[in-house]
Amino acid sequence: MVDPVQFKQGMRRLAAGVSVITTIDGEQPHGFVATSVTSVAADPTPTLLVCVNRNVSCHDLIDRTRSFCVNLLAEPEVELARAFSSTENRHLRFSTHEWRPLATGAPALVGALASFDCELTEKVSVHTHSIFLGKVIDLVLSEGPLHPLIYAGGQFDTLGSRSRAL
Repeated sequence: MVDPVQFKQGMRRLAAGVSVITTIDGEQPHGFVATSVTSVAADPTPTLLVCVNRNVSCHDLIDRTRSFCVNLLAEPEVELARAFSSTENRHLRFSTHEWRPLATGAPALVGALASFDCELTEKVSVHTHSIFLGKVIDLVLSEGPLHPLIYAGGQFDTLGSRSRAL
């Protein structure tokens, strides 16, 4: 059997786009950084999935509110990604950028490469994580250049630029 630490080291070699996953509980927005976001299907119903550790504070909120928004981050949002990946300044996460609610009420980042507003359709439990499948009911696309923020080797990075330490 493969050692979990070695498995994590191997997976860190897989570059992935960085997203902020948000939800809303009453008036209170919540969110976290994720790299495990994948398109599932476009037809007949646009659907995507997000893998969420059950220890993440938003896990149970997404399950309860039955909604989430996947915000794909661009290169300039590296500090926002850091804020959403640390619990230290959790209370400041939504104060540095402009957000707007989409159809579900979950916060969408103004200027994100894309914001996919989803209704939770299914949850699959796998060990320490849940796979949340969401039907995309609203979508906002950026009109600017496509310069995604990525995560590889334990660091935020960009395509064609030097690494930025996490």
